[in-house]
Amino acid sequence: MNMELVHKHTWLHRINPSMKLIVMIALFLFLLFVHYLNWLVYMTLFAFLLLWSFSGYSKRVVTLMAIPFFLVFLSTASSMIMFGKGETTWFTWGIIHVTEESFYRGFHIGLRAFLFAVLGLMFALTTRPVLLFYSLMQQLCLKPKYAYSFMAGIRLIPIMMEEFITIRNALKVRGTRERTGYTKLFHTIQSYSIPLLAQSIRRAHRIAVAMDTKGFDGERERTYFYKVGFSKFDSYFMGSIILMVSVSYILSIYLPLFPTGDVRYGN
Repeated sequence: MNMELVHKHTWLHRINPSMKLIVMIALFLFLLFVHYLNWLVYMTLFAFLLLWSFSGYSKRVVTLMAIPFFLVFLSTASSMIMFGKGETTWFTWGIIHVTEESFYRGFHIGLRAFLFAVLGLMFALTTRPVLLFYSLMQQLCLKPKYAYSFMAGIRLIPIMMEEFITIRNALKVRGTRERTGYTKLFHTIQSYSIPLLAQSIRRAHRIAVAMDTKGFDGERERTYFYKVGFSKFDSYFMGSIILMVSVSYILSIYLPLFPTGDVRYGN
């Protein structure tokens, strides 16, 4: 079963995976301390534009992938908007109390969650897992036995999905009827989980024996099929992130979209 989407390689795919991971983590930590709504809005727009233009996937595919993030935005923002603190009341009904302060704060929290999702999707779409673990071994000195174990585990995911579909088709061919009532859930879990678990245990044992036979014990120096290094695209990525943060901050000062500053309550 081929589940790979057609895409083309862009300059984001050529960035060193370890450096991209470190920059993303640093950016995530930085965003936790950004409390200005306009600044966050502009950063979200620039990040989504970067994802939309240079992910290598069609704009339609990227848009479809981003739809669940809008649901995350709505669910995250709505709780703060309807139940947050504030002094300027906009709407009240029962326990729901929407204020100006809670609206901007909720919008800010939802937007931050959306931006986290966009950056995470950008990293996932533009980073090959194999090159990521090779880079972690070569640049960050991750032990090969852990890196190759993670790579083997990732490779098991599509195999398990194929097995799940095979089991489902086999049950249909055999004419197995779905039960109704309270026993349906238990019977479904039993029909799928036991075969999948048994196959996973056998496959994990074979992988462990193969890795032990080939010397994946972490006690010796290894050679690598892929050599992952640094290039000019790493500096392009660093420059684009710094430019995105700086330009967003300047635009938030001189061209604010919302009449608010620090959205923290009391500020």
